[in-house]
Amino acid sequence: MKRASALVTWWYLAAGGVATVAALVSPWPALREALYLLACAQMAPALWLSYRRGLASARLAILLAVVGVSYGAAQLLTGDEPTYQQPAAIALGLLATGCIIAGLAVVLHMRDDRGHEGLLGDALIVALGAWVVSWATLVQPIVSHTGKTAFGTILYGVYQPTASVVLFLLVVVLLNYSPRPASMWLLAAALTGNLLGDLVYALIDAGHVGAGGERVGIPMYIVGYFCAGAAFLHPSINTLGHAATPANRQMLGRLILTTSSLVFPVIVLAGTAPNDTTDKIVRSLSAVVLAAVVTTRVALAVRANNLAQAELLHGAQTDPLTGLPNRTVLLDRINKLLSDRWGQDVHPTLFFVDLDRFKNINDSLGHAAGDEVLVTVARRLVNAVSDDAMVARLSGDEYVVLDASTRSQGAAMALAERLLAVFREPLALSQGDVFVTASIGVAAISATSSTSPEDLVRHADTAMYRAKDAGRNCLAVYDESMHERVAHRLAVETALYRALDRRELRLYHQPILDLQSGDVVGFEALMRWQQADGTIVSPAEFIPIAEDTGTIVPIGSWALLEALSQLRRWIDDGVCSPSATMSVNVSPRQLSDTNFPAIVSEALTRAGVSPQLLWLEVTESVMIAEPELALATLRRLRSLGVRVALDDFGTGYSSLSLLQKFPLQRIKIDRAFVHGVADNPNDRSLVRTIIAMGRSLGLDMVAEGVESVHQLQVLSDLGCSKAQGFLISHPVPADAMRSTVAALERLGQFPGLRPSSAAPVV
Repeated sequence: MKRASALVTWWYLAAGGVATVAALVSPWPALREALYLLACAQMAPALWLSYRRGLASARLAILLAVVGVSYGAAQLLTGDEPTYQQPAAIALGLLATGCIIAGLAVVLHMRDDRGHEGLLGDALIVALGAWVVSWATLVQPIVSHTGKTAFGTILYGVYQPTASVVLFLLVVVLLNYSPRPASMWLLAAALTGNLLGDLVYALIDAGHVGAGGERVGIPMYIVGYFCAGAAFLHPSINTLGHAATPANRQMLGRLILTTSSLVFPVIVLAGTAPNDTTDKIVRSLSAVVLAAVVTTRVALAVRANNLAQAELLHGAQTDPLTGLPNRTVLLDRINKLLSDRWGQDVHPTLFFVDLDRFKNINDSLGHAAGDEVLVTVARRLVNAVSDDAMVARLSGDEYVVLDASTRSQGAAMALAERLLAVFREPLALSQGDVFVTASIGVAAISATSSTSPEDLVRHADTAMYRAKDAGRNCLAVYDESMHERVAHRLAVETALYRALDRRELRLYHQPILDLQSGDVVGFEALMRWQQADGTIVSPAEFIPIAEDTGTIVPIGSWALLEALSQLRRWIDDGVCSPSATMSVNVSPRQLSDTNFPAIVSEALTRAGVSPQLLWLEVTESVMIAEPELALATLRRLRSLGVRVALDDFGTGYSSLSLLQKFPLQRIKIDRAFVHGVADNPNDRSLVRTIIAMGRSLGLDMVAEGVESVHQLQVLSDLGCSKAQGFLISHPVPADAMRSTVAALERLGQFPGLRPSSAAPVV
């Protein structure tokens, strides 16, 4: 439908072009007038179709068409007499002027106020400039030529500037806004044609052009009317009247138009002499008013520029959500404090406030609720400090309070406690009350400190993270040891990124023993890291860092393939039985990776190991943090044939529910219970209960951390089927496993050992 309408529009324009050419070349006035009437008549069906389609946004085109038809009809009605002498022409001129003003309102409605401040002032300058030119070249000559000063002449002089303003605004819209539909271009052409036709007849009335000029004027009207009709037929007419969007173009076109409105009046006034006293008065008043408008426009532009700069400066220094000072202002204030001298009884202090588990609010209640929390917290922090303290928001849920008047460390701690108390009352949100806690780091500024503002903020940040590690909802004071720990962690974190590429990671393996047969039935792969300089980094140190940074994912994938490949080599070399298994620990970060089952499947395929020989060991925290995701991933792993073991069983509060909900096949009893199983009746009773529960559920039972024969005997008596620990073997490198397994076989049945007959094997 739209394509057909557009095609009709172009045929319509082609017909208008033929009529225009015919009017230009025709020597018969009657034919030109007939073509003019045809151009007027063609507006009727276009207007009717527009009305039937309910195009309220086409009002601008309708008004421009009315302007053209009305004023053109006035020209024909007056015949050879000047248009300002005819009452009908005066009435039609009033209608035309009113329509143009209405069209001006529609154009202003289409623009975006954010895009062009001062557009009305520029339009007024254009109108006054056009009035000066119109008076000097048209209105005053018409009065002199006819010897009359009828109201129609004055009205005619007002019409030209008003129409110029509409054209000016249309040009601005076309140059500086998007979208720019074809109908708008057609309307601009329609208005231009009408204005040119009016200009030709005005020159005729003023005596500047002979009567033969109508051969050019009438074709201009024909072009304008056909363009207006085509605009109605074009489908893009629907977009007119809608607010346009600035196209981020330069204002060069608008500047040229406005400047021309000042240059041409100056040229006209300088190049033409006033004819009489009335002419002098009108010229002088027009020049004064134009100068006043230009001066006012410049003053307003300067004021708007100053306001814009102030707004930009304010935006660059404040947080847009809370209105608090941002990091830049905070650092400037700290820098000023460092450069100032204050007494020894003043100890300026930074308080780094970070909300605990703020992500949960965004995830559960939405970001709008999160923004409410941030604004409410900002308001409470401001109310909790003195007037000379600064509360700044750095980013996200991080705030910094700078108190420049702290008198002592005790006063600083008292303020920190007040800040912590801010979070003891619930936050009233639109969705209901919520409780939020915060961790606060405290760092003092010394008058002799050589650190930078960034260092001081980092110190407070470091102390805040110490408060997080201490359990959250508390505060911590910065000391140099914190910096050393942070620096060490950063060094470990940086080195860990390259550890895999440098082949610094190794897998050690600890045998798992069957307590009934005494055979080695499996191995647990344990990661070790020895740096190039010989430094050994404990797994308890680098595994959490790898988890936090995400490097555990590639490291874990490497460990899985390496462990399975090693098991394949041991089986092929006869080091262990073909049914021996390999246990590999899986971190929460790995289990949350949707590609992890595919990684496991690929590792099994590349190593040539049956899925039943792989045990993946997970901790309770993995299944508690994101139970649905963990359950889905574990089920996909089970579908591969891989078996899942629950590591460190008994240390979590939800162990029993986990056994029922998740697809587990093995329980590994934590070493904390195994350690006291021989001597502590409570631990023995607890282990007995765990073993009985696991056996009733058909789960395989493995005891960790066995370090004595007595422990091993008690575990065997309680019904535990498998065990591992230093008694059996320390974790050993892969090339030492053959001798380790052989030594275990020589010792025979472990359940039959007695403390006097055997020593721990290491």
